Amino acid sequence: MSGKPLYILGISAFYHDSAAALVADGRIIAAAQEERFTRKKHDYNFPVNAVHYCLQEAGIDAGQLDHVVFYEKPLIRFERILETYFVYAPRGFRQFLMSIPMWLKQKLHLPREMDQALDFKYKGRYLFCEHHESHAASAFFPSPFEEAVILTMDGVGEWATASIGAGKGNKIQMLYEMRFPHSLGLLYSAFTYFTGFRVNSGEYKLMGLAPYGRPIYYDKIMTEMMDLKEDGSLRLNMDYFGYCTSDVMISDKFQTLFDGPRRSPESRITQREMDIAASIQKVTEEVMLRMSRYAYTQTGLKNLVLAGGVALNCVGNGRILREGPFEKIWIQPAAGDAGGALGAALFVWHQLLDNSRRIDPQDLQSGSLLGPSFSVSQIQSFLDSAGAVYQVYENETDLLDTVSDAIINGQVIGWLQGRMEFGPRALGSRSILGDARNPQMQSKMNLKIKFRESFRPFAPSVLAERTGDYFGLGDGHSSPYMLLVAPVREDKRKPLTAQQQELSGIDLLKVPRSSVPGITHVDYSARVQTVDEKRHGRYWRLLKRFEAKSGCPLVINTSFNIRGEPIVCTPENAYHCFMATDMDMLVLENFVLLKERQPQMKPHQVDQYLAKFELD
Repeated sequence: MSGKPLYILGISAFYHDSAAALVADGRIIAAAQEERFTRKKHDYNFPVNAVHYCLQEAGIDAGQLDHVVFYEKPLIRFERILETYFVYAPRGFRQFLMSIPMWLKQKLHLPREMDQALDFKYKGRYLFCEHHESHAASAFFPSPFEEAVILTMDGVGEWATASIGAGKGNKIQMLYEMRFPHSLGLLYSAFTYFTGFRVNSGEYKLMGLAPYGRPIYYDKIMTEMMDLKEDGSLRLNMDYFGYCTSDVMISDKFQTLFDGPRRSPESRITQREMDIAASIQKVTEEVMLRMSRYAYTQTGLKNLVLAGGVALNCVGNGRILREGPFEKIWIQPAAGDAGGALGAALFVWHQLLDNSRRIDPQDLQSGSLLGPSFSVSQIQSFLDSAGAVYQVYENETDLLDTVSDAIINGQVIGWLQGRMEFGPRALGSRSILGDARNPQMQSKMNLKIKFRESFRPFAPSVLAERTGDYFGLGDGHSSPYMLLVAPVREDKRKPLTAQQQELSGIDLLKVPRSSVPGITHVDYSARVQTVDEKRHGRYWRLLKRFEAKSGCPLVINTSFNIRGEPIVCTPENAYHCFMATDMDMLVLENFVLLKERQPQMKPHQVDQYLAKFELD
C-alpha cells in the first residue's frame, strides 16, 4: 500500500497477562506484555508501558492511530458475572461485593482508561472484539495456512470457554462454542490449585510434574467430575468446584474425592500430587484430542491452528500432532490473553476492514521477536554506570567461539540479544543456556540459578535441520515457539538397569536417560524449540558453532529470569539477575561479562533482589 500506513493498536487487560500489539497495514510491528516493563509477573493492570513501547517502536504517537481495539467485550463478561451470581445466590454474595468496586471503578470505564494510556491524543472510537474471536484471529491470521480449522480453549472469556472455527483467506467464521461454567481450562486450574501451585501461572508446573506419577485417578475424574462427549464437549459436576461463588477453585467435596486437603504451597510434593498431575494431564489430552478430531470431521480442513491458554499445554499439542487427523498444526506463541491483543488488531484489519492476507510458508509472527531491543551505546552506557567489567567483541565469530567454549566447559550463560520475545517462552533472545549433555546441569540450573523446584524439566533449542536426529517430531514439522513435546529418539536413550526401573516419583530424576540428559524428561520426552537461520539469526549461528565444536546440535534453553520474576527485558534487568544468581557468563549483544571479574553484590543486595519477586 502507498502513503501513510493504517495503524491498529490491540489491547488486552485486567484478567491475566495484559499486553499491547501494533499492526500497520496488516504487518505486525510490535507486541509486548506489561509484566516485562513493570517487573510484576502476570501484571493484569492496564498496559500503559506496553502501549507506549508499541508506539515508540513504530515512531508514532497515539494521534496517528487509525483504530484501537480491545480484545473482549466487558459488558458481556459483566453480564455473565451478574447472571452467575443470580443463579447461585445467595452463595457468592461476598465475592460479588468484592468484585463490583473494580468493575465500577475501572473495567466498565475502558474508554477512560484507554484515553489516559493514549495521552488523550486518539480521537477515534474504540472497538471491541469477542474474547474467543481475538484468540481465533491470533491463531489463524499469522499462520502459514491459506485455510485451517481454528480451535481455541481457555478458562473463560465472556461466556465461551472453548470454540471451533474455520479460517479461509482473510476471514474467520466461528462455528461452535462451549460455555461457562463448563471449561477445560478451569478444570485444569482447579487441579493446579489443589496440588499447591498458583492458578494462572502454575499450570505448566502441573504438566511438568505429570510424568512422575501414574494416572490412577483418571477414571474417578471422568466418572465423578465430568461428562465428556465424543465431540470433546464436557459438562462439569459443579458440586466439586467453587469458582462460580468464590475466589477458591474447589469445594470441600473436591478435597474429599482426592483424599484431601489440598497441598500447601511450598510444602513437600508427595506421590499423591504426582498421580493427580498424571491423571488430569491424561484427561486434558483426551479432551484436546476429541475436540480436534471433531473439528476435523465438521470442516474437512487439513490444517489446525490453536490459541487460548490450554494451547500452552505442549504435551497435548504434541499428541494432536502425532495422533490427530491434521497434516500440519500451528500454535500462537502468545496463546494466552496477551495474544488476544494481537488477534484483536488483526481481526480489525482483515475481518472488519476486509483487507487481503499475505501467506508466508513459515508464518507472519517474525519468530515472535516483537519486543524491545537495545543498541550498543545503550548497553555500554548502562554497564559503565553500574561499574561492570566487560569485554566487547567486534567479531561475531570470536564471540560465538567464546560462548560455545564456555557452554562446553559446564558454564551457565545469560544471553540477551535482539528483540524480546512476545509470549511466555524464551526463544533465544532472553535465555539462559547450558550444556544438555551434562548430567548435573538440570539440577544446577533449577536450584542455583532459577531457584525453583528440582523436578522441573528444561527445554532444548535444536538446530532445525538436525531435529530429526534427536526427536520424533515428525517429518516436515518444526517447533520454533517451544509449544510441542516430542519423544527423544530411541537411539539417543540410555537403557535402564533393573534397579533403576524400580524407581518411582522424584527418584526418577536421578537417572540420566539419554545422551542429552539435561533436556530429557523422565518419560523420555522433551519440549522442543527448533532454531532456524531466518527467524533466529545469531542464536542459530551460536548453535552451529557449538555443534562444530562439540558434535551436539542442541543446548538447554530456559527463560532468563528467576522464579517469580518476569523474563528480563532490558540489559539492566539481565545484569541484576546475572549478579544475584550463580550464572557464570552474561552476554549482552557484543558485550561479555564474566562473574568472577565483577564487583560482587553484597548478601543484602542479593536478598533485596530476590525479595522483589513473589514465588509462583
